[in-house]
Amino acid sequence: MKVLQDAEVILLESKKSEELTTTTTMKNPTTTKKTSLSVFSHFKYEHLLAGISGGAISTLILHPLDLMKIRFAVCDGRTSIPQYSSLTSAFHTIFRQEGIRGLYRGVAPNVWGSGSAWGFYFLFYNSIKNWIQQGDSQYPLGPSLHMLAAAEAGLLTLVVTNPIWVVKTRLCLQYGNEDAYLSKGGQVYRGMSDALVKIYRKEGVRGLYRGFVPGMFGVTHGALQFMTYEEMKAFYNQYRKLPHDNKLTTGEYIGFAAISKLIAAAATYPYQVIRARLQDQHHSYAGSWDCVRKTWKHERMTGFYKGLAPYLLHVTPNICLVMLIYEKFSNNS
Repeated sequence: MKVLQDAEVILLESKKSEELTTTTTMKNPTTTKKTSLSVFSHFKYEHLLAGISGGAISTLILHPLDLMKIRFAVCDGRTSIPQYSSLTSAFHTIFRQEGIRGLYRGVAPNVWGSGSAWGFYFLFYNSIKNWIQQGDSQYPLGPSLHMLAAAEAGLLTLVVTNPIWVVKTRLCLQYGNEDAYLSKGGQVYRGMSDALVKIYRKEGVRGLYRGFVPGMFGVTHGALQFMTYEEMKAFYNQYRKLPHDNKLTTGEYIGFAAISKLIAAAATYPYQVIRARLQDQHHSYAGSWDCVRKTWKHERMTGFYKGLAPYLLHVTPNICLVMLIYEKFSNNS
């Protein structure tokens, strides 16, 4: 009889143990799922849409400045391409010789490129950042992890968008009369898709990825910019004794975006000159180092900063608009 009572007690305790385990698992489902957490579970379409919206809108408004930056960047004084003495001179010359259409050469791939680049960048950046945080937005990353997330996002974005930037550069550098250009053996592109096809047929995949190596150095530009932007926001909220991810005002977002962009531009601009020259159909270089060597030989340090003025005039309002649209769009999602 005592044996049966002992068996019943053991069975009852076993059932209670099973019920307790089941209840604990139901209350804490994350304990079983956390091990299977991956970066893909953090993809959010609103980050993609926010980046596309901000990039496309800002590009449509500011494209002429981007075009002038590219033309200044490839002006080495050793080819027959148009030479401009100042930003005002460039604007008047292009408008007089090519009309309003000339100021918007390459706008289609620029809109596509900028929209997709910002869209993918924000998508990758926030996915990687959330993955590092394990879904806890209150967890502060610090400068090194912010820079790592931004660098990884920049590299992934560059792989996707480099062919579009090559097309944009080539279209922006189509000068003057097309018949005269054809008579000299030049290649005329009728639009974005035409340029993609012709570049691929004539130069292969390598042609579509010209400027990729200096573009990889440009990843440090985005990493430095986003690290500075995120750290300034976090420091500002810490100063006000608020959570580091507390939402800011429109003016505060614009101010931090402008400062972070200016810091990144001052530190990394030369890679953009090298990249533009490698993608230019009017120049021929053996590679990135050959371009650096020739630029230094003929133009010294000033050559690496050609087009900086229109670049800053273009990117400062551009990044402010992009970041503002992104912050407002994603915060309301």
